[in-house]
Amino acid sequence: MKIQSGDIITTITFCHHKGGTGKTTSCLNIAGFCSLAGKKVLVVDCDPQANATAGLGVFPESARKNMYDLFMSRIEGFPQVKMIDIICSTESGIDLAPSNLDLVGAEPYLYGIASRAEVLRDALLPVKPIYDLILIDTPPSMGQFVINGLVAADHIIVTLDSGSFALNGVGPLFTIFKDIKEDLGKELRVDMAVISRWGEAGEDEADKAREPEKGDLVSWLRSFLTPHHVLTEEEKYAHEEHAKEHDRLKEMLAGIETKFSDVHTVPYSPEVYEAQKRGMPISHIAPESSAGCAYKIIADEVMRWT
Repeated sequence: MKIQSGDIITTITFCHHKGGTGKTTSCLNIAGFCSLAGKKVLVVDCDPQANATAGLGVFPESARKNMYDLFMSRIEGFPQVKMIDIICSTESGIDLAPSNLDLVGAEPYLYGIASRAEVLRDALLPVKPIYDLILIDTPPSMGQFVINGLVAADHIIVTLDSGSFALNGVGPLFTIFKDIKEDLGKELRVDMAVISRWGEAGEDEADKAREPEKGDLVSWLRSFLTPHHVLTEEEKYAHEEHAKEHDRLKEMLAGIETKFSDVHTVPYSPEVYEAQKRGMPISHIAPESSAGCAYKIIADEVMRWT
């Protein structure tokens, strides 16, 4: 891989100790739009589940060197492996430092070295001139890989789901930040919060189906002449539940905005999962989808950090 000089390199870590908050999805889709905008992007997969690796079309169980080898290279007696040795290109144009399940076995060894929190930061230094953006995907835990990602970060994005208990996980995360400040002297702050799967699946399409097209005289006349539909008990219940969910989401968003200064929502979109199955970001598969448009707005803001 040819090393070229970059401008300002920005390292962004996606984190939340809870699973299912959209860390990997946000990481890959923001990376995709940044790459399409001409940025040289590296995704670092620090999660043993290797979802970011698979999400970029790389088979996690391949024989290639990966993040396990990189972390273990700091342990006496193991081969020396540099970040440049494990980086691979992907079809999307995004470079990847892949992971696989072996990474689980590296964490216990890290507790035996004094500089365990700085392994990733130090490993990235030689390759930083290659990239405009380095995006780090961390596991749903409070262990050493999360700490390494936070210590290496210039910016932090916290991902949240739209469930009722989304705010419950914020406290433990800030506890990690406090511990890192006390132990390493690094001040951490969240630059952005992203709430994934916002709203209900199919909500927009259902609303459109109930409304006549603008300018369609036949549709207007039909809606005018058709007798008024009397809601069934089931329909009344559905409307009431929808209103309750709307109020819950509104209240939840207000609570999150008191914790984070910059909050973005990404609506549910089936195209997200289709893109993941194809090993590509949504930017390359369905950029005009509702989630694609939301991630593009986020990526545009992230690129202003560089």
